[in-house]
Amino acid sequence: MGLYTNLPDEIQEVDVIIAGGGTTACVVASRLAAADPNLSILMIEGGQNNAGIPTITHPAYFMSSLAPESKTNLFYKTNKSAALADRELILPSGGILGGGSSTNFMTYSRAQKSDFDSWGVPGWSGADMLPYLKKLETYHGKDDKGVHGYDGPIHISRGTYHRKRIEEEFIASAAKVGWSEAEDIQDLKTVNAVGRAYRYISPDGKRQDAATCYLHPLLSDGKHPNLHVLVQSQVKRILFDNNKAVGVEYRPNPTFASNIAGETKTVKARRLVVASCGACGTPSLLERSGVGDQTILQAAGVPLVAAAPGVGNGYEDHHLALYPYLNSLDAADTLDALAYGRMGSAEELIKQQHPMLGWNAQEVQGKARPTDAEVAALGPEFQKAWDREFRDHPEKPTAIFTVIAGFPGNPGAEPGDPGLTMTVFTVYPFSRGHVHITGPQLDDAVDFDTGFFADAGGLDIKKHQWTYKKQREIMRRMPCYRGEVAACHPPFAPGSQAATISLEDGPLPADAPAIEYSAEDDAVIEKWLRENISTTWHSLGTCKMGPRDEKGVVDANLGVYGVEGLKVADMSIVPRNVAANTNNTALAIGEKAADIFIKELGLGR
Repeated sequence: MGLYTNLPDEIQEVDVIIAGGGTTACVVASRLAAADPNLSILMIEGGQNNAGIPTITHPAYFMSSLAPESKTNLFYKTNKSAALADRELILPSGGILGGGSSTNFMTYSRAQKSDFDSWGVPGWSGADMLPYLKKLETYHGKDDKGVHGYDGPIHISRGTYHRKRIEEEFIASAAKVGWSEAEDIQDLKTVNAVGRAYRYISPDGKRQDAATCYLHPLLSDGKHPNLHVLVQSQVKRILFDNNKAVGVEYRPNPTFASNIAGETKTVKARRLVVASCGACGTPSLLERSGVGDQTILQAAGVPLVAAAPGVGNGYEDHHLALYPYLNSLDAADTLDALAYGRMGSAEELIKQQHPMLGWNAQEVQGKARPTDAEVAALGPEFQKAWDREFRDHPEKPTAIFTVIAGFPGNPGAEPGDPGLTMTVFTVYPFSRGHVHITGPQLDDAVDFDTGFFADAGGLDIKKHQWTYKKQREIMRRMPCYRGEVAACHPPFAPGSQAATISLEDGPLPADAPAIEYSAEDDAVIEKWLRENISTTWHSLGTCKMGPRDEKGVVDANLGVYGVEGLKVADMSIVPRNVAANTNNTALAIGEKAADIFIKELGLGR
């Protein structure tokens, strides 16, 4: 197997180097190797091998990667932000082979067709991308519209466990606010609907990450001797010769090899270098290599190789809020007892092959947008933005709602079994941020500003004010509802109609009126949002694909402007946001990128 923690001495030069081993990188490496087994490929990943780690293989343990001591995620610290009540955010990002696909929540969620169309890049429209969206998956659901794939590496199923009670109650309650059930809300166009969740989980209950599904089969089949994967090593910079990328400089990751910290090595690339370190990692790699805004590079002490003002700018992420609810569910209806150790050890449950291991507790997802009346209620500034961005695009949601059968928070704050939580993230944010280096070394601090809620007019806040009110009305109408977990909701004044409640005797009556919120209540919601909104770790857009004179960093074939032999393939290239969890888009980018590179390298002829 060509998987190493120390690169053999005889591997000094290869045809293609892929810097990074995340979701997109694994797809690219696998497809290139399959196209021509004689092509020598080296992927360099900073984290460890993901194979054989039970908390990754078994979906029910997905929260373990978010633990502060986790070695499977990276944790980027942002700058303090006045728009977020002077808070720093901690942004988790996949720090293991397979990247985010090895550590995410496994929610199967696809962008709208119009999202790709909005990119405005030849070859990347919704129609262009549909074959890649189908190519990546084996879908275990109905597909009346012919938009899914049935022989791809990634299995999409409902897993080995789900709770029909939660599904039925939420779907019936959502219908009362006009959101009907759809057989497939991932059909690339449905909106104002809810659907029973499909997952990146196989029918036998195993996580479907990019490394497991794309890369490991080729590493172990004995037919691809020129596919090499180096883990636990970090790429410091890309090496250039007369503006042509010719290799990389890397070092052992001190997290795993502290005894040789600082030791650097080089490896050469005869034909191509691909940067694939993600929306946070790729701009830093380019800047450390001398590709970026000249002012940023000069301040960081890095000689300029090629001016690219767009590098690190235009950062986007979806804005996430979590709202737990008191309920009358049974312990078997939620993941809490397993996640917090009350069902026994992981070893015991794995030995038993407990069906709950193949569950991510995410039962229903909805894509929705406000009505015309609700838009008007958000004020003239929002109305103006709505008319510009959404009015003529009825397929575009403003938020994605997911019902989680559990309490996805710090175990120390866990309110007790059973938990029930609505998670909401808003899409198409108006705010923008940046990610830049401050020095030439891997360990130098990063200047990272998410831009959350700093948009002119407070439009992103207004979207979340709407989502809070909307999701609360739905949850209040579920028969299992018994009130809110007050500590995790805005602290409305005791006399307000919006004040949280706790019900002991049963649910609200079916005809309970909608809550009316005062201007004071809206101010409480805004303050709470600024103090509590978080990242969805859906980072993108820091090396955008687009015209160079519009701060594009790569062209339609993913080549970096101003240099040769260097490509970017990850979520950093996305020009405009997508209404979905981003793993699916990252996989599809990998498939599209691989086709581009295969053609340019003349493989498979």
